[in-house]
Amino acid sequence: MTAQSRVAILTVSDGVARGERDDVSGVAVEKRCLELGWSLAAKETLADDHDEILDSLTRLADGRTADLILTVGGTGLGPRDVTPEATAGTLEKVIPAIGERMRAVTGQNFPRAYLSRAIAGVRGKTLIVNLPGNPKGAVDCLDAIADLLPHAVAMINGGGHD
Repeated sequence: MTAQSRVAILTVSDGVARGERDDVSGVAVEKRCLELGWSLAAKETLADDHDEILDSLTRLADGRTADLILTVGGTGLGPRDVTPEATAGTLEKVIPAIGERMRAVTGQNFPRAYLSRAIAGVRGKTLIVNLPGNPKGAVDCLDAIADLLPHAVAMINGGGHD
């Protein structure tokens, strides 16, 4: 991705959406994206609600708001963790290896990373990636795939396989 690459960050958390907690994870991911030279196109906070997540992802992707949408939170095993299911409902192409790489890299030092159900894929011309809700875990997962994202976005937009 280039400096012109636009990223949208969706924090998925009941507590943050209700104003009971600060959005520490979304802020950490935003900071890292800016350090990587990407521009912030949108930032939203959503409850752990399947339809709300699906609607937001669809609206942002179909509106070409961003080249990359990062969700933060809702990837665990809890009863309200529905981000992967909502994301799957929006995707036209699934990219299993992105989630696999995040778990493989972060799982070396934090074995519970393998319990994350994060997925990734494409809707239209937008790449969508789920990150975990823990601030360190979210940034570590982003760092695990950051080198892949520019090429993925280029390919989604018709670039070659250079």
